[in-house]
Amino acid sequence: MRGRWRAAGGALVRVVLVWGVSTLTMLALAGVLPDFRLQSGDGDSITQIALTAAWGAGVFGLLSALVWPLLVRALLILPALVLGLLVFSLNGSLLLMALRLIPSGRGQVEPDTAVVVAAVMSAVASATSTTLAMRDDDAYRRRLYRLADRRHRRLRGAGGSGTDGPGPGLLFLQLDGLGHEALRRAAEGGLMPTVAGWLERGHRLASWRTDWSSQTGASQLGILHGSNFDVPAFRWYEKDTGEVVVCNRPTSAAELQRRAIVRTGDAGLLTRDGASRGNLFSGGADQLALVLSVSARRGRANRSRAGYFAYFSDPANAVRTAVSFVAEVVREVGQSARARLRRETPRVSRGGLYPLIRAFATVVERDVVVAAVIGDMLAGRAAIYADLVAYDEVAHHSGPHGRDADRVLERLDRSIALIARVAEHAPREYRIVLLSDHGQSPGETFLGRYGLTLKDLVRAGCGLPVSRRAGRTRSGAEARAAVRTALHRPVETGEETLPEPGSDPVVLASGNLGLISFPDVPGRATRRLVERTHPALLSTLANHPGVGFLLVDGVLLGPGGAEARLDAPGEAEELLAPFGPGAAEAVRRTDAFPHVPDIMVNSTYDPVTGAVHAFEEQIGSHGGLGGEQGHPFLMWPRELAEPPAGLVGAEAVHGVLRGWLRDAERDGPQIPLGLGGSLE
Repeated sequence: MRGRWRAAGGALVRVVLVWGVSTLTMLALAGVLPDFRLQSGDGDSITQIALTAAWGAGVFGLLSALVWPLLVRALLILPALVLGLLVFSLNGSLLLMALRLIPSGRGQVEPDTAVVVAAVMSAVASATSTTLAMRDDDAYRRRLYRLADRRHRRLRGAGGSGTDGPGPGLLFLQLDGLGHEALRRAAEGGLMPTVAGWLERGHRLASWRTDWSSQTGASQLGILHGSNFDVPAFRWYEKDTGEVVVCNRPTSAAELQRRAIVRTGDAGLLTRDGASRGNLFSGGADQLALVLSVSARRGRANRSRAGYFAYFSDPANAVRTAVSFVAEVVREVGQSARARLRRETPRVSRGGLYPLIRAFATVVERDVVVAAVIGDMLAGRAAIYADLVAYDEVAHHSGPHGRDADRVLERLDRSIALIARVAEHAPREYRIVLLSDHGQSPGETFLGRYGLTLKDLVRAGCGLPVSRRAGRTRSGAEARAAVRTALHRPVETGEETLPEPGSDPVVLASGNLGLISFPDVPGRATRRLVERTHPALLSTLANHPGVGFLLVDGVLLGPGGAEARLDAPGEAEELLAPFGPGAAEAVRRTDAFPHVPDIMVNSTYDPVTGAVHAFEEQIGSHGGLGGEQGHPFLMWPRELAEPPAGLVGAEAVHGVLRGWLRDAERDGPQIPLGLGGSLE
C-alpha cells in the first residue's frame, strides 16, 4: 500500500512540475509574441497574469491528454501525410479552445500565432515529462515491472507456466539497401559509432549473397516467409492473368505473401508473439504497423495503420515529426540544388514530389517504426522485425557513397542507439540483429549513358516505331509505394499494371535488370520463335555496350556472339565470371521459375569501379547482378549461434533466423546452424 501511495505521489509531483514549466513557457511566449496576451484590456497584476497562464496551460494539457488521441483516431481515415500536415493547425485549435475557457476572456491569440505557441508548449511539455521520467528511476522501473507482469499474465493465459522469467527476445532491424562493404566503411569511418562499438564489443559481421533478383520484395519475402520462389524481379508480367506484379503494390504484396505461405505451409517467421514494422510482408506477426501486404485491406481489417495512431496520439511526437519533415524537405531541395550547381555526375532528376517522398521515408516512416519497436520491446514481445528504408531511398537518387547518404547513415545510427538504450530497460533481454536485404551499386543510368531506354532499344530491335524523345522509366523505390499507401491513393493503374492488348512486347525494369515478355505468345517463348518473329532483337540486345548478358529459353547470350547453355557444365560460369561467384547458380534458379519472362536482360558491370547501368532513373540501384547490390550483411551478437559461412539466398537467411528464434525459445545451448533440415 505504501508503494502505491509513493507512486501516486511521484506521479502527482511530475504532473505539477510539467504544469509549472508549461505555465512559465506560456508566460514567456506571451511576453515575446505581439499577437498573444494573457491579460484583459484594462491590464492585470502579475499575479493575475500568472494565474491566467496557469489556467491556460492546465486546460491545454488536459485537452492534449484527453481530446488529442480522440482527434487522431478519428482522423486516421485521412492520409497519414495529410494528418502530419494538419498537426500544427489541430494543436493550435486546442490552444484556442483552452484560452477561450479562461474566465473573463483574458487569453487571446491570433490563429497563426496559436499554432506557434501550441507547438512550443507541446515540445517543452514532452521534453520535461521525458526528463523527469528518466531521472525518476524508481518510477521508470515500476512501469517496466508492470509491463513485464502483464507479459507474464499473457503467457500464463496462453498456457505458459510464467514461473521462470521470459527468455531473450530477438529484434531484427533491417537497414534497407545498405550493403556489407557500405556498412563496414561507415563503421570504420566514424559515420556509425554505435555499430562500430558493437563490432568492437563482440558483434559478428558477415556478408551474404542475394538471388539474381537483388531487391526488397524477393529478399524480404524469403527472409520473413521462407520462400521467394517465382519472384524473378521487382516487377514482372504474368501471362496467365495479363497483369504486372509489382512487389511494392499492396495487392501484389498480399498475393506474393499468400503464395509463399501456400508453398511453405507456414505463416512466417514472426508467428509466435511477433511484431512486423515497416515491412512489405507481415511474417505472420499479429502486431503490425506500416506493413504493405495488409494495407490494401479496408476498415478494421487493416491493422497496419494502428502504428500511425500509436505515434501521432502524442501531440509532441506529431509536432516533432512535422518539423523534422519540413526540415528534410528543405534539406533535399538544398542538396539537389548543390548537385546541379556543381554539375555533379551521375545525376538524376530530384524534383516534383520527390522531396516529400524522401522526407516521408527518412522522417515519418523512421519515427513511426522506431516508436513501434520501442513499444514492442517495453511490451516484451518475443520477435520483432522492422525495416528502416531511409538509406535506400536517398541512395537511389543521391548515390550510395555520397555525402547525402552519409548523413542518413549518421541519423540511422542514432536511431539504433536509441533502440539499444531502451532495450536495457525492457522486461526481457533483447538480442539485436542488424541485417540488410540487398546492397546498392552505383553508376550512370542506361538512359543517361546511351540516350535511350531499354524499351526504346527493344522496340528498335523488333522493328517497331521508337519515340524521338526518350521517356524516363519510373523508379521503383520502396518508399514511393509507402507514400501512396499513406496518402490513401488507389493502386497505380496504366500500362505498368495492365499493358495494352496487342503484340507489342512488355518491357519492364528492376534496377539494372530488364524483363521482356511477348503477351501474344502463350507460355514462355522459345529462342527459335523469338528469332523467327524478331530476327534482329537478340543480337541488338546482346551486342549493345550497356548490356552484360541476356537470358532466353535457358541460353545465355553475351557480346560478340558469346553463348552458353545453362544445362552445359561450366559454360554459364565462364560467361558470367565477371559478375562474381554464384552468378550462374542464381541465373539457373530464376530460369526455373514458372513466371520467368521471355527475355531477361542484365546491364553491363565494371568490376573495377563497381558500376552498373540501371534501366530506371537511379544512380544507386539494385535488382540484378553486379557489384555491391548482391552483397548485403548480417550482424549478430556473439550470444547467438554462428551461422554457416557463405550464406546464399534469402531463404538461407530465414533458416538462420529461425534457428536463433528456436534457441531463444528454449534458451538452451547454442549450436552451429545448418542450412538443411526442416524450418519448423
